[in-house]
Amino acid sequence: MNKNFSPATIISIVGGVLAVIGLISYFSNAANLSVPTFFYGVPILLIGLALKSSELSPAKCKNSSSEFKALKEKLPKEIQDLVNDVTRFRYGQRVHLESSLQVLKLWNEAKPPQLQEIELLERGNGYGIQMKFKFNGVPITKWEDKKDRLGRFFAKNLNANITSDTSGEIELTLLPKETLTENSSQASIQ
Repeated sequence: MNKNFSPATIISIVGGVLAVIGLISYFSNAANLSVPTFFYGVPILLIGLALKSSELSPAKCKNSSSEFKALKEKLPKEIQDLVNDVTRFRYGQRVHLESSLQVLKLWNEAKPPQLQEIELLERGNGYGIQMKFKFNGVPITKWEDKKDRLGRFFAKNLNANITSDTSGEIELTLLPKETLTENSSQASIQ
């Protein structure tokens, strides 16, 4: 699901090609071509390399491309925005959802939680998302204490479920809450 080339990579390649063309033109005495390509190529290359140094790759997606597109359209708008945010290249941030984790007080400056992968889910009549974090310096108890707030933070009427394994990773699952009418109709059927 990840894109092959980031914008920083493309900018670096274009700048490098222009700089090389400029150098070759300079040494072959093609002054009309050497000056512009070299003087535009080097700054473009440096800009691309600077972007590359602060680049944050998209989170991995467990869904296939076709399944991802189909489920993404059915998600609530807030969750769609969240998915768009974590599945694109970011620049100048240390981790995905940095500001959200800081607001939720699930942040450790030395070892921030890192989003590893996402999976779009379909459960019954609702659609949600599962995010796998490496929780690093934030203890699992702190995540569990914020479970109710996590359900309200990213979109309305979501249930947050947190599961953990022994490898220092947690899975945060956000699914729609069942409405009272669904609960009462299911209870009357049983």
